[in-house]
Amino acid sequence: MHRQNHKRVTAALIAAVLSIGLPVAVFADGAALYKAKCAACHAADGSGNTTVGKSLKVKPFASPEVQKSTDAELTQIITDGKGKMPAYGKKMTPAEIESLVAVIRTMK
Repeated sequence: MHRQNHKRVTAALIAAVLSIGLPVAVFADGAALYKAKCAACHAADGSGNTTVGKSLKVKPFASPEVQKSTDAELTQIITDGKGKMPAYGKKMTPAEIESLVAVIRTMK
């Protein structure tokens, strides 16, 4: 069941990326990074519905608070960290961080 849900989320994200004109290769890199670095806390679907996400009270990416954030604000949060979220500015390239922002934008 979990694998089916993951496939549906992935298919929906790819469709969203294609609809906004983002190159699929950029999205694929961002999706892989998201899975490796973000999903443990933020969940595969960006809901924050994980044990760690609930304990840290992470905001769902579909929430108005996150969606009203600019790309620059999301980039800064990923780069510098926020609260208990670690900074990734020295661990990822600007292009990788940009690809994560693009993935987050698809999780409305």
